[in-house]
Amino acid sequence: METYYVYMVCNKCYTTVYIGVTNDLERRIYEDRNKANKSFTSKYNCDRLVWYEDHHDIHVAISREKQLKNWKRDWKNKLIQEENPEWNDLAEDWFDGDTGAGPA
Repeated sequence: METYYVYMVCNKCYTTVYIGVTNDLERRIYEDRNKANKSFTSKYNCDRLVWYEDHHDIHVAISREKQLKNWKRDWKNKLIQEENPEWNDLAEDWFDGDTGAGPA
């Protein structure tokens, strides 16, 4: 069964939060860290994974992504803080070293 992830990444100053959906969270975070795509996350340096949830239905995941994108920033912050009060990078140890050299 396929898994789909709704996730939030932010920049190092926590001033910008991006919400997305993917079927491969590790790959997506790797791409964000290495600015593999010219995208919002690359433009605003959003490469810290601070929140995610998984779904087994792509339609549910897309619906949740749209819902969260319409939320006020305070609501998004509260959601993150409920699961990750320190806003730690949840993918901090997913890749070799600090270079983003690929999945560990």
